[in-house]
Amino acid sequence: MAEEPEELPMNDVVLAVGTAKGLWLMRSADRRTWTVDGPHFRMRSVAACAIDTRGGRARLLVGASSSHWGPAVSWSDDLGATWTEAADGSGIRFPPGADASVEAVWQLRPDTTQRPGVVWAGTQPSALWRSDDGGQTFALVEGLWNHPHRPTWEPGFGGQAIHTVLPHPMQDGRVLVAMSTGGVYVTEDDGTSWRPSNTGIGADFLPGEAPEYGQCVHKVARDPVDPDRLFAQNHGGVYSSGDGGATWTSIAAGLPADFGFPVVAHPHRADTAWVVPLTADFQRMPPDDQLRVWRTTDAGATWTASESGLPQPYYGSVLRDAMATDDVQDPAGVYVGTRDGAVYASADEGRTWSLIIQHLPDVLCVRAAALP
Repeated sequence: MAEEPEELPMNDVVLAVGTAKGLWLMRSADRRTWTVDGPHFRMRSVAACAIDTRGGRARLLVGASSSHWGPAVSWSDDLGATWTEAADGSGIRFPPGADASVEAVWQLRPDTTQRPGVVWAGTQPSALWRSDDGGQTFALVEGLWNHPHRPTWEPGFGGQAIHTVLPHPMQDGRVLVAMSTGGVYVTEDDGTSWRPSNTGIGADFLPGEAPEYGQCVHKVARDPVDPDRLFAQNHGGVYSSGDGGATWTSIAAGLPADFGFPVVAHPHRADTAWVVPLTADFQRMPPDDQLRVWRTTDAGATWTASESGLPQPYYGSVLRDAMATDDVQDPAGVYVGTRDGAVYASADEGRTWSLIIQHLPDVLCVRAAALP
């Protein structure tokens, strides 16, 4: 039997929680007691946030949408004491002639430590953006926007957007994106050209064999030890890839259902990931009305459920970006936000859970990081 990881001293953890009506920031020295600050961006929908700790500082990045002014990307270098937006009030907008406008920011993703200024953004409609100044301004990645498949990408139930951006930690210029719908696409030349990467991923809402693209992938996570190991939660299906997304294999056996939204990988241990299943497409409640987080430690060969400290019975759901891990020493922390406005933390890799806060608006995204 494997030994439990020894708890080691750690830096404070900051937790960013984006909701349908603003952003809350939480901080803890032990991942059991938390201070809460918020709301920031009151009455704005915060569907994307990131904590960029490259370069020995913590920059918070937030994609917040106003029903009047539309979406904007803001940043803070003082843990939310002050916020800045790009001079034009957006920092992320289509160039003239694109015949499109940004409806929402769905993803903000810092690149690797080797490229400290690069930040990626995914939006609705499905477009990818690159910043070279830490998220202050963004340029459209025209190679993906002009892809011949784009006119045929269809919206999923929640919209038509890029919700996953995964830079490769060992290959500069290699980036994976996923969208609903459209599926997974990969570039190896920093966005100039893109290829669909969905072989093996099903699309049970379409007739016939699974197509080259058009899958409704809900989320993709990358293994930190083997970056060519990927985990995907699909609209029906849980998958793993061992070749960087070229092919995918089902790992849903052992789960009570293969529908769901989030999937996250362990921050520094191989073959370990978490999912939160829902019963089915048209029954978006947890199986048996029990909120459980399922963990694999062998790349999906087996799964173990945890529910200690989670509310039961439960009839809500966890959205695609509302689960995260931190990056402190073992054991890793795992965090889950729910559509009924609660946030739960696990300081022991998902074995047991405790409530941080409740009665927030719908939780749309959760991000965690150890402060430098």
